[in-house]
Amino acid sequence: MNMDDFVLVSVDDHLVEPPDMFDGHIPDKYKDAVPQLIQRADGTDAWVFEGQEATNVGLNAVAGRPPDEYGAEPTKLSEIREGCYNIHERIRDMNANGVAAAMNFPSYPQFCGQYFARAQDKDLGLAVLRAYNDWHIDEWCGAYPGRMIPLALPPIWDPNLMAEEVRRVAKKGCHAVTFSENPTKLGYPSLHDPHWDPFWQACSDENTVVCLHIGSSSSVVITSVDAPVDTMITLQPMSIVNAAADLVWSPTLRKFPDLTFALSEGGIGWIPYFLERVDRVYKMHRAWTHQDFGDKLPSEVFLERIVTCFIDDGFGIENRHKLNLDMITWECDYPHSDSTWPLAPESLTGYLAGLPDDEIDKITHQNALRLFSFDMFGHLPREQVTVGALRAQSPDVDLGYRSSQRLKKTGTDTVTVLDLAAKLPTGA
Repeated sequence: MNMDDFVLVSVDDHLVEPPDMFDGHIPDKYKDAVPQLIQRADGTDAWVFEGQEATNVGLNAVAGRPPDEYGAEPTKLSEIREGCYNIHERIRDMNANGVAAAMNFPSYPQFCGQYFARAQDKDLGLAVLRAYNDWHIDEWCGAYPGRMIPLALPPIWDPNLMAEEVRRVAKKGCHAVTFSENPTKLGYPSLHDPHWDPFWQACSDENTVVCLHIGSSSSVVITSVDAPVDTMITLQPMSIVNAAADLVWSPTLRKFPDLTFALSEGGIGWIPYFLERVDRVYKMHRAWTHQDFGDKLPSEVFLERIVTCFIDDGFGIENRHKLNLDMITWECDYPHSDSTWPLAPESLTGYLAGLPDDEIDKITHQNALRLFSFDMFGHLPREQVTVGALRAQSPDVDLGYRSSQRLKKTGTDTVTVLDLAAKLPTGA
């Protein structure tokens, strides 16, 4: 398949919330109590809610920066590419990257709404969280039908409220919800605990995928205090193996046979050995650990029920037949430093070259649309959402670096996808 004929759907991008996001979505009695974006004395921005400042504004939203200015996070909106928080500019950035549709994880509320969960007034916290979900579904996703896959935050402090919210947003067409890869690190019961059963049941009933994003336990992989940051960046995606093991050995997947999880931004290259290992553990140790998968192996349950997600994983694609080809999905990770934006099609071409067209379609968009119950083609015909067609819609998007330090574009001429692609090494 020619690269321009790809249809790309990303199951893991990120947004930076705009200051006016609660307007029109919060009940009047709470309108003066919603999170506010303020500017500190040092000129940096911060979200404040009930007196507590969020720990991030941009959450590594470095798209468009020179690589030597990458870091943990921008400190104010003026340092961030407008496509991070402006839906119209986001669509143009997606067009320039040839991406047809995307699912967007939150920034300042944290991956599963921990910021709202810390509210002292839980009624206010719930109202704010629901307003966030309504803004995300109705405005961010609703502005361009067929382009944004909705993703909800759960009121993680109460599994019954979580179930209610899953059912409420499902009526609005949202069939994905974020959750923690390890809730014990957030002070909640583990994935093994029946505490979460009302939530699992609602997700099962509504065909809602539970997305476990790396870092959703509010922690990163730290091997030692003097380890370089490269160690953490290397290990963070593969650290999702901990959640994978928890899921396999917990009763959850067997107790709720229609429940599906996604290992968001976890990569896929490590999975074949993991599957080999869990089967060996089961065969060698089940007599005394008392695990019982009936007529299946643990690997089979994993392959049937776990959505696997990758950004840039040539080894994983090469070994795709060790996985479930119907559960592999692709991610762009815009606007983070691990993203392949704005050359995602060029990046994928090296891995997908020689694959049958039906396998390419599954990996690039069909699996994502099916698993997240998203009817993109009900809004947009295929010929309008291919890489070539989308890039033709926004040829004027400037992809040149903007320095956050100088707050001006690096260079003087507009930089296009063709300019960037011409600099790629052969075979990239």
